[in-house]
Amino acid sequence: MLYNWTVLPTRLPLVRRRCHTCASGSFRADGKFRVNAHHKLIDAWLLVLCTGCGETAKLTVFERAKVRSVRPVLLDRLHHNDPRLAAELLQDPVLLRRNHVALDWDGAWRLDTGGSDHLKHDAIDVSVSFAARIPVRPLRLIAEGCGLARAEVQRLLAEGKVVSGVRLSGKLSGDFAFTLKY
Repeated sequence: MLYNWTVLPTRLPLVRRRCHTCASGSFRADGKFRVNAHHKLIDAWLLVLCTGCGETAKLTVFERAKVRSVRPVLLDRLHHNDPRLAAELLQDPVLLRRNHVALDWDGAWRLDTGGSDHLKHDAIDVSVSFAARIPVRPLRLIAEGCGLARAEVQRLLAEGKVVSGVRLSGKLSGDFAFTLKY
């Protein structure tokens, strides 16, 4: 029987960046933006707050862009501090590279297995889908979804009892499937 598991975000990820005030290494985004217009040019930033001291930092969304080149819908979402836009922008690799930051997804996601019916079977086929691009180790998902220790899942993988078309040892942020034989 095929089971469908979903990796769901529970909050926005932390932004890894050094704070200039307290030397903390992480910031949290709360969906607030700052937009500044200079005649025909416009700047926009996603505001993030230091988890240590609360200092505000800005992640550049666009800088010195011509006002006419910005879609009106995007501009409206920026002005209204759309939290979904903040989530979308944090998923944008161009924005992350431009601002020299990385994301920390620890504690920002959960696995929905749809119940514990799969624990009753000797072998299961599972399709895992991601609601957002959340980098997670597949072995961790399998361990969490099946109520096993990660070492036990690694042992099952070494014995050939966990089979997948993708490499399970690294991190994935895209859909995959696997078969597990207890």
